[in-house]
Amino acid sequence: MSDPRDIDEDAILKGLSAEELDQLEGELQEMDPENAMLPAGFRQRDQTKKSPTGPFDRDALLQHLEKAALECDDREDLVPFTGEKKGKVFVAKKSASIPEHEQIILEPELEEALKNATDAEMCDIAAILGMYTLMSNKQYYDALGTTGTIANTEGIYSVVKPDPFKIFPDELPNSTNVEETLERIHNNDSTLTDVNLNNIKDIPIPTLKEIFEAMKGNSHVESLSIAATRSNDPVAYACAEMLLENTSLQALNIESNFITSDGMMAIIRAMANNATLVELKIDNQRQKLGDSVEMEIAAMLENNSSILKFGYHFTQQGPRARAAMAMTRNNDMSEKYMHKYMAL
Repeated sequence: MSDPRDIDEDAILKGLSAEELDQLEGELQEMDPENAMLPAGFRQRDQTKKSPTGPFDRDALLQHLEKAALECDDREDLVPFTGEKKGKVFVAKKSASIPEHEQIILEPELEEALKNATDAEMCDIAAILGMYTLMSNKQYYDALGTTGTIANTEGIYSVVKPDPFKIFPDELPNSTNVEETLERIHNNDSTLTDVNLNNIKDIPIPTLKEIFEAMKGNSHVESLSIAATRSNDPVAYACAEMLLENTSLQALNIESNFITSDGMMAIIRAMANNATLVELKIDNQRQKLGDSVEMEIAAMLENNSSILKFGYHFTQQGPRARAAMAMTRNNDMSEKYMHKYMAL
């Protein structure tokens, strides 16, 4: 068998007749019959052998189609239309009357008052009687929350309207002077007991690390909060070192930051040697802390009896249950100690 690459296509094409060349050209044309976006001439091969009669005339085509439609006879109906009505005539059912022994007879004064009551008054009466399905929640609770006046200004079948939108003023930015606060922490200022740096986005990371470095020797600051300050793992490591040495801090808030599981693990392990911290908040970090960190948190709370408030949303049931039991135990022990101290 000869090699196909040795075939001379030009010699074969020269040997074909005109009809064979037309047939080959039609077979080689690439058409897409299912593409509705293309005109009909581009979706199939042109198989018309007649010569065109002239240019396309739309008006003439419409007149021809209309004339052909009028000349075509209508088909006869299989069942002629006579206009006769068939079937039963609909008759509405009469509402059943309440038997006499089930009818409620009111006193003449109440009967007269109900006859003359407005829709708004009837709405309040229905709410008082507990018929909450006849009105919206707002109408129901408004009627129960007022006495001596008509709460609803509209009837039972009124259009439900939304509550007016309440505009709350924006929270004022944190006005704490970071540099001045850092200097006061360094100087162990006795008047500085609460440091709140929440929501200050432009604190440099080295400054945050200096704050925790200064907190190592501070003996007066009892609460430190750096929520939403873009703190990361280097800040967490500095915080862990501070927890190993500081003996006066009672509340620490590092929520809503960029601390990963490694930085949080360092803080949790440092809590094993800290017996003064009472409140710790670490929730809402940018990344999930993971199962291993949650297990470490649960073990830390079980071994640390000083923490009474812990802010973190566990994702696993096991560590959550262990942490809840540990917090209950710590609060019970603290309450017993307070009762014993007060008795003395």
